[in-house]
Amino acid sequence: MATVSVSTRSRTSIRTKIVWSVLGVGMTLSVAMLSILDPGTAGARAGGVSLSPLMGISGTVGMDAIFKTSNAIEDSHWKSIVIVHSGTIAGSAADIASEHRSLGYDGLGFHFVIGNGTRMGDGEIHVGYRWIDQRDGAELAGVGADFSASGVIEICLVGDGDRRPFTDEQLHRLAQVVTALAKKLDIPADKINLHKDLAGTTSPGQYFPQAEFEQMLASMG
Repeated sequence: MATVSVSTRSRTSIRTKIVWSVLGVGMTLSVAMLSILDPGTAGARAGGVSLSPLMGISGTVGMDAIFKTSNAIEDSHWKSIVIVHSGTIAGSAADIASEHRSLGYDGLGFHFVIGNGTRMGDGEIHVGYRWIDQRDGAELAGVGADFSASGVIEICLVGDGDRRPFTDEQLHRLAQVVTALAKKLDIPADKINLHKDLAGTTSPGQYFPQAEFEQMLASMG
């Protein structure tokens, strides 16, 4: 019967390749873990930073990262929170920023964007430059002349809530962000609004589970 013979030199070469392959995989995994654990390593997009959807898997753990702003947070300035949708099935913070620039803004108009797994990770939180710099958001569509965006924290869910539901991860992350902001800034429950509460619009859409979301906030509070 024929046998396959491997010389000592060949065995050494194979062993060396295996060692280098293992080291390469280890280094790749290490870099990946650092990217997950340190939000500062996430690529800046649309003038902000993105937090991995793997952060803060329960309660508001990991939400301290959203309070690491370049300008000091003036607690008394922020009075309310409004939740909107992008009105598109797919999208990202960069896509929305591009649209806002076409409307004459200098970039992303919202303070936070939460992805749905299309062009952002499912549950990925993009912290916009307006929040990092502690600037007011863009004026909301459909609001009356007496409405002012001053002191309003604007959070956008990627998706079209009139055509399909948001993902469970999106809603969970939204509840985490809203709870953390409300606690830190002493924003009462009656100042946490949906876009449609303030304007002639359906945003964030008929599929936004308002009762379920309020229960999530209560459980985290």
